[in-house]
Order: sequence, then C-alpha cells, then structure tokens
Amino acid sequence: MKAAAVIVSAGRGQRFMDGKKKQFHLLARKPILGHTLDKFETCPLIESILLVVGQEDMDYCMKQIIEKYHYRKISQIVPGGRRRQESVKNGIDALPRDVEVIVIHDGVRPFVTRAMIEESIYSAVRFGAVVVAMPVKDTIKMANPDGTVLRTLERESLYQIQTPQTFRADLIREAYHKASQDGFMGTDDASLVERLGVKVHILPGSYTNIKITTREDLMLAHLFLKMRSLAETGSQDPRGKG
Repeated sequence: MKAAAVIVSAGRGQRFMDGKKKQFHLLARKPILGHTLDKFETCPLIESILLVVGQEDMDYCMKQIIEKYHYRKISQIVPGGRRRQESVKNGIDALPRDVEVIVIHDGVRPFVTRAMIEESIYSAVRFGAVVVAMPVKDTIKMANPDGTVLRTLERESLYQIQTPQTFRADLIREAYHKASQDGFMGTDDASLVERLGVKVHILPGSYTNIKITTREDLMLAHLFLKMRSLAETGSQDPRGKG
C-alpha cells in the first residue's frame, strides 16, 4: 500500500498577523505549516508528501520550511489555484500514478494526530472514502434570506467535517476529473466523491483538530500546545506531579 499526502496551504486571504499569511505565522517558534508537516513526516504509513502553496510562496517554503526543518518526505512543491479545489487537483495531478491512497489535509490544521492519519489510510483501503469529523455541539438553524429562521436541523445527525479526508487514489482522481468536466465546485473533497454515488465513511476526529483561520483560533492553538506540554511533563515525572 503506497500512501501519499497532499498538504494544501495555498490560501490567498488577507494577511493574518505581522504581515504574514496564517500558514507561516509562528506557533511556539515554528510556522503553523511546520507543525502540520511534522505529523505526516513522522507517520510511517506516509511514503511521500506533496505540498501545495501559492506560486509566490514556493521559494519561501523551500528555504524557510523544507530546508530549514529538514523535511525528507516532501517530494514536490506545486503551485495552487484560485480556489482550494483547484489547488487540491493540482496536487493530485502531480502525484505518481502508482500511489494507491491519497490523504488530503489542510496545512493550517496542526493538531491532526498520527492515529487519525493512520486510521484514515486503513479505512480508505477498506471503504474507499473516509473523512474525520466530530458531532456538532451547537443547535444549528437554517435561515431564510430575510434572516428569519426557516427550521431547526436535527443536531444528532450533523457533523463538523475536518481533514484529513482520505481516498483510494483511483476514486478521488475520478471524482476530481468528473467535477472538472461538469464545472462543479464542492465544499470539500468528499463532496466530489459523493457525486459519484460512493458512500463516504466518517471517522472520529477531535475538537482540538481546529483549522486556524482567525486570531481567536491562534489563541486556542497556543492553549492546546501549553496543555499538551503540561501533560507530557506530568507523564515524565515519576512522582506523577506536574
């Protein structure tokens, strides 16, 4: 089984903080993207990593991310498109044809775990298409265009979808080819597979597997890292004290 990861980090939004794009902002003295890449670099099931970034960021990523932190599994950097779906397609198209499983992940989700990645790969081999997700905790209402409530959705059947989203390579290639032919733009990778009539299976993610898009998200990320550090310190203390 040959599994490759496509890490999408080609966001072109407004500068996040300090004049930097969010994926390059420092989190505990390391770029957010670096924290994400660490998880895939150290996962034994991932044979190679393909990084998708903005055209203007390719040189920066090579020097300040790949070379600086000595990533060995990153086989290629490819330029992204105008939208995320185009960026993912660029990444998939650049992968070798002998790749059997493709793991697609957001570059600004640094709290993905090795367990999530590995379970996603094993499950994709079994089912063909899987996503990680968590049950929605808040009440969700559908609204009319005038801002009034249309109806309240059944929370028990709603999930907050995350990445990684993992697929058999032949399946996700077909899904992206079909979407391109039809001019269809989906909200995530799995939605393209769903159009083929293929069932997508849900695996448990984590409420800490956040996508860092706002300053509030960054504050949470710092808190998560601090909590993790305290937990690791406590586990190393033979007296069980933190």
